[in-house]
Amino acid sequence: MIGEGSNLIVADEGFRGAVLRLVNRGIQVDATRVHVDSGVTLQTLVDFTGARGLRGLETMTGIPGSVGAAVYGNAGAYGRSISEIVHAVRFHDGEAFREVDNAGCEFHYRESIFKRRKDWVILSVTLAMEAGDAAALQEKSAGILDIRNRKYPPTMKCAGSIFKNYLLAELPAEVAAQVPPKNIIEGKIPSAWFLEQVGAKGIRRGGIQVAEYHANLIYNDGGGTARDLVAVIADLKQQILDRFGIPLVEEVQYVGFE
Repeated sequence: MIGEGSNLIVADEGFRGAVLRLVNRGIQVDATRVHVDSGVTLQTLVDFTGARGLRGLETMTGIPGSVGAAVYGNAGAYGRSISEIVHAVRFHDGEAFREVDNAGCEFHYRESIFKRRKDWVILSVTLAMEAGDAAALQEKSAGILDIRNRKYPPTMKCAGSIFKNYLLAELPAEVAAQVPPKNIIEGKIPSAWFLEQVGAKGIRRGGIQVAEYHANLIYNDGGGTARDLVAVIADLKQQILDRFGIPLVEEVQYVGFE
């Protein structure tokens, strides 16, 4: 079951089975409550709510994928996460339709209960947003989108940031002490900082390239394979483990691999 497929690494051999893609596209507004189907693209929802003066999603402009996937992975950017505005989620657990509130989603940094229960299918979401100035929200989104498009050009073949950032509070003290304070942003340390310390920038295997300007951006420069990408990811994870003794954890999800 997929949304837009933007956060997936699919095996070169493909996936032996059925792939179902959610394309439900409804959006309804009740004052500051927004009821949205999981198949709506996140960008569509960002534009929709910003134009109506609803605050809460403006920093998430440019994040590819669907609303259901954003809840699944607790997507966010610039210090905000979608978990902050989720009121309720309606889903199917394989036997019946169910609904959980925010607490029931068990949100954590880039995590939710749905990521652990892959047999549960998110169908729709209710968001509790706030009233804001439409022009100001749209201006903020436009500025962020410009920055994101320079970092991740729309034509680039990539799955966005491969690895999760680190939460400072969850790092061993001896590791946290090595990080310059300027690299600690809202309680998080970019995984790119750790990757830079092991010389990840510019690494290449076949057509798979780690960006010269961002160590947590791995893209297909032409002719790259999933096998090569997985090998680069495994190598970087091992280097971070050897150097710092901490695991790198992927944001991306794998399909078709053992």
